[in-house]
Amino acid sequence: MIERIQQVHALYCRLTGQRVSLRFDRERCWYELFQAGFSETDVQRVIRYLQREIRESRRNVGALKLSNLLQLDRFEEDLNISRVQLYAPKATQPAPAEPTPAVSPQEEEAARQRALQILARFRAENGF
Repeated sequence: MIERIQQVHALYCRLTGQRVSLRFDRERCWYELFQAGFSETDVQRVIRYLQREIRESRRNVGALKLSNLLQLDRFEEDLNISRVQLYAPKATQPAPAEPTPAVSPQEEEAARQRALQILARFRAENGF
């Protein structure tokens, strides 16, 4: 287990560009992380996720502090969020328009005349 902890700690240091000593309290935190069922792959995924969020100004650089990273509840939440796939809703395609029957020029003119009559009646009734 100690080798595994040393390897994941070295991975953390390499990915974050930090030099953080591996003291007993930090060893214990890594141990608890592994005992909770998380893996080195999970650690790498969370670090990469946090780095992306920091670049996009959605997270503070303090999220990568080892003391923050190794809090089990937060680690689990960040890991789960890093796995979320957000998809844009699929564009609904408009229903195919039913073809409108072709209107003859005579029918069109008759409809125009009816509309003009209705408009004239409206104006007369309303004093326009």
